[in-house]
Amino acid sequence: MQKKSFSKNITQNRKARHDYAVLEEIEAGIELLGTEVKSCRAGGMSLSDSYARVIDGELFLIGANIAPYEQGNRNNHLPRRDRRLLLHKRQIVRLKRSTEAKGLTLIPLSVYFNERGRIKVSLALCRGKNVHDKRESLKERDDKKEMARALR
Repeated sequence: MQKKSFSKNITQNRKARHDYAVLEEIEAGIELLGTEVKSCRAGGMSLSDSYARVIDGELFLIGANIAPYEQGNRNNHLPRRDRRLLLHKRQIVRLKRSTEAKGLTLIPLSVYFNERGRIKVSLALCRGKNVHDKRESLKERDDKKEMARALR
């Protein structure tokens, strides 16, 4: 019996692959409050201008916006608070080393529900692209589209 891969996408960081060269992808859990989970189910999350950073041996998602839950009461969450990401200690240490030594950045690519209904974040270890690299990747994408049209 084959296992089905299920994941419901909540949000994607569309500019990440345009602005950065993705070197490695990592899946991490995210620590959320109840109203944040409900707001994510309603699709109220944005990853624009967000990044991840290791602070005191813990990994945090900084700058992600989760809209306040509409049916939430006075105990609603803050929209742009720092949220802790859940990874093994070894993985966090390795990510810290690579971001400090090699000048790389941790950028969230997408947030989604996995098979078990848990919210996961797809992080990428990235290096910034130059303007020349961006133009080159756009040209490659256009060439692939033209090839596909010609083959049809």
